Amino acid sequence: MTFKNKLKRFFDMEDEYEEKEIVVEEEPEEYQPPARIKKSKKQERQNVVSLSSVTSQQGSKVMLLEPHSYDEVQDIADELKNRKAVVINLQRLPRDQARRIVDFLSGTVYAIGGDIQKLGEQIFLCTPDNVDVSGSISEMLHE
Repeated sequence: MTFKNKLKRFFDMEDEYEEKEIVVEEEPEEYQPPARIKKSKKQERQNVVSLSSVTSQQGSKVMLLEPHSYDEVQDIADELKNRKAVVINLQRLPRDQARRIVDFLSGTVYAIGGDIQKLGEQIFLCTPDNVDVSGSISEMLHE
């Protein structure tokens, strides 16, 4: 009898009940946790995966959009938030609306850590942080 049981009986804290032994036909195997292998700090760092590298492996999409009014700028921003590059043609819009769209998208691109570049006369490329753009396009002289 264990010390705990003796102490319970001494203070009469144990309820009186009939003990029955339950026989199990198959005894389950005891769970043994896997042995822990001590890893070096270098090995632990190799298990960490950057989310930006995972998304870049899935491939990036480029959307070609030609908005007809300022009301469509939120849809363009949503595409950028979904990590898609967007080429926007603003040639068919009045100059003031085109400027407002570029201002809105500049703020969106800044917020997501992306980039905005001018490709041509009122044509812009907006990219999220998972898209790298190299090179530049020089402005053509008007004849």
